[in-house]
Amino acid sequence: MAPKRKQPAAGPAKPAAKRRSKLAKEHDITPDEEAEIQEAFNIFAQHPADYDAKEGRIPTGEVRRCLIALNAPPKDNTELAELIETVDPDDEGWVSYESFVAIAALKLHAKHDDPEAQREEVEKAYMLFTRGQEREVTIGDLRRVAKKLREDVPENVLKDMIREATSGGLGGVNMEDFEGVMRRAGVFG
Repeated sequence: MAPKRKQPAAGPAKPAAKRRSKLAKEHDITPDEEAEIQEAFNIFAQHPADYDAKEGRIPTGEVRRCLIALNAPPKDNTELAELIETVDPDDEGWVSYESFVAIAALKLHAKHDDPEAQREEVEKAYMLFTRGQEREVTIGDLRRVAKKLREDVPENVLKDMIREATSGGLGGVNMEDFEGVMRRAGVFG
């Protein structure tokens, strides 16, 4: 009789790493970005009986709204027309998922590579905390936003958030510190 093999010790289970699909690899996007694109696409997708792709398709008239849902809107109508011409060269009025991923990936890459767009995003987020006022973000602002999001965040955690942003101080968080927090959190890739 062969000796029994010793079972490996049960350690903490690692969450399975998200794998990039072939489409994500082709367009150099992360699994999270692909999921975000798919979610936006699915909001507008139609599944006609005569169309065999499982993802469906969207009308070309919805491309702009779909990109807005991704927070990557076209700059103007000229860019929108170019994008639609790219994804629907035969002017059929429909865009497949694969074609949409291509333009959405381009827009996401452009957004990550554009310092002005990043600065705009920081300012927008910052103004949400300060209610549009030109001042520093305070612990009161964090408390208000947490309450609005229905999050029960203890006072000591709010103080730690301020300390991390300001490199140890408990004063307000200025725009530069706020941007640093966003960068460390990986908002800009």
